[in-house]
Amino acid sequence: MTNMVVMEARVPQPQLPQPPPSPPSPPPRPATIILGKYRLIRYLGQGSFAKVIEAKPLSNNDSPNVAIKIFKRKNLDPEMEPRIIDEVEAMRRLHHHPNIIKIHEVMATKTYIYLVMELAENGELFNKICGGRKLKVTKVWHYFQQLVSALRFCHQNGVAHRDVKPQNLFLDKAGNLKVSDFGLSALPDRIRDGLLHTACGTPAYTAPEILTRRGYDGARADAWSCGIILYHLLTGKLPFDDLNIAANLLKIKKRDYQFPASITGNTQKVIYRLLDPNPKTRLTLDELVQLSWFKKLIPTPSQEPSLFQSTPRFCKTETENSSATNAFDIIASLSSGLNLSGLFESSREEVINKKEKRFTAMGEAESMVEKVKEIGDGLGFRSERGKGGWSLGFGKGRVVLVIEIMKLTPTLLMGEVKVVKGGFELEELQWQEFKSGLDNVGLSWLNNNV
Repeated sequence: MTNMVVMEARVPQPQLPQPPPSPPSPPPRPATIILGKYRLIRYLGQGSFAKVIEAKPLSNNDSPNVAIKIFKRKNLDPEMEPRIIDEVEAMRRLHHHPNIIKIHEVMATKTYIYLVMELAENGELFNKICGGRKLKVTKVWHYFQQLVSALRFCHQNGVAHRDVKPQNLFLDKAGNLKVSDFGLSALPDRIRDGLLHTACGTPAYTAPEILTRRGYDGARADAWSCGIILYHLLTGKLPFDDLNIAANLLKIKKRDYQFPASITGNTQKVIYRLLDPNPKTRLTLDELVQLSWFKKLIPTPSQEPSLFQSTPRFCKTETENSSATNAFDIIASLSSGLNLSGLFESSREEVINKKEKRFTAMGEAESMVEKVKEIGDGLGFRSERGKGGWSLGFGKGRVVLVIEIMKLTPTLLMGEVKVVKGGFELEELQWQEFKSGLDNVGLSWLNNNV
């Protein structure tokens, strides 16, 4: 059989004109996420319980960006509840010091809690010393002086930080230090027998009396942490760095650390006194600022913080994009799970004894102060205006009370009435008359025992 190959002739096909190439499509625009009155910009970091996002206020392009600390409510265990309450309350008390991160407002939905805070653009101080790096002496003095100023302000306002470390110290755009992260801070109501008892903090920076679970003074414990940080900034390493806490405590007890030749004798003496394992003989921060050594540090611009300026806002949002309402709605919004009512309500004993009462009102703070003054004067109290703010002191016989007006929003005010001396006479003879006068100016009381 003969093999045959069949060949098929191919007829050339006509070339059709090709359409012009289409221009490249633009890259997709990133999604814009709006949270209340803020536009979220970028992720900054995450801790054990919260993540932090940088955001831009929508109302004013000239307003500085903020940092929003976001807690997911279902991830919060019962131990976190008092920590968040303490963090917000501590930052509210310390709102006006230039070297403490400011809290602007608190928002909440059914799913999340948001703490809106000042943004420190230059990040953690730790980033400048990690890997064994050390700072120039002039920089060390600059940061150390600001740290001491901030912590003394904390202590004067009843707050012990208890977790002072470079990871919780931030730098703003101008290079000034900002103390942050008050999640482990202690307020006066945590004190028993004049001492604190909770073991907390980061072991490398924590005072030995905390590590050994003894009662301790929070201010003296913070002073120890300042000594560790000063040594760390000057040398690039820690004086006590054994991972075994028992071994580390032994080194602390023996003061087993070395000073490099670059640290002068006077600075060595200050660090030695700050790192005294005996808290009773340890150099306190109040004593530190009186030393000629401290007064010779590079001066930094200081602002005298006022205790009676505008206060941060506390509010909730029903959805991520809705507008905020008044501060006290946050209690209802968090009714299942976290309870922040401690920020706004007196303790049970105070309510029972009627030593403190709170109210809200609409209007201007200055006008409210004048109305409250008129009521007190009409009842025969001697009134005295607080310096630089909306606070009034009233005295009559053995009774002394203070009324402070705080602005929560441009139109919503909160007032606190505190009996600081006496109280029986006010409760039995004059309180109802005083209350009636306040009722006449349109107040809403925040507890029933008034």
